[in-house]
Amino acid sequence: MVDNQLRTNKVTDAPLLAAMDDLPREAFLPDRLAGVAYVDEDVELGQGRCLMEPMVLARLIQAAEIRPTDRALDIGCATGYTTAVLSRLAKSVVAVESDPSLANRARGALAALGIGNATVMDGALDRGHAALAPYDAILIGGAIERLPRAIADQLAPGGRLVAVHVSPGRRVGEASLYRGRPLARLALFDAAAGILPGFAAEPGFVF
Repeated sequence: MVDNQLRTNKVTDAPLLAAMDDLPREAFLPDRLAGVAYVDEDVELGQGRCLMEPMVLARLIQAAEIRPTDRALDIGCATGYTTAVLSRLAKSVVAVESDPSLANRARGALAALGIGNATVMDGALDRGHAALAPYDAILIGGAIERLPRAIADQLAPGGRLVAVHVSPGRRVGEASLYRGRPLARLALFDAAAGILPGFAAEPGFVF
């Protein structure tokens, strides 16, 4: 995966490559899906949720420029793989998951791997986790048509937020980096991902 999907697609960050090389993706999937853990596409988890394609995930995380002193927020952590990767790069990670079964699987997988600097919280994805804000880096683990102000407000000054942005009515989105005050979006590359619960566009919504 690292040699054939990441290095060949502009992923050059050494700590990130090491983390994704070391962490077993199959540990974050049910046994029936272990055989497709390393495919170069999303792995469907059911209920419209998925484990994001390795290349898209890696390039998003690389764009977030996560430092060892950073506090990170992982929104829509699903089974916890993204949280595990972030835990190798950041000082601490707060992960939010709205599906209780996915959240429980994430907790179990992280505990089994001895990852102690990440916490999985149950909650609505579009609310983030304000109680422990601000965060230096925020990753939204799927596509969004809108960025809720509640989440934008949880980003620390100088922070970076990454997500796949999809314009309403389109199927292919753009991996995007949000930063600055006011928050501005920089399109990075084309990417496809399912829209996460709570992130569909609202009629007349303006950010």
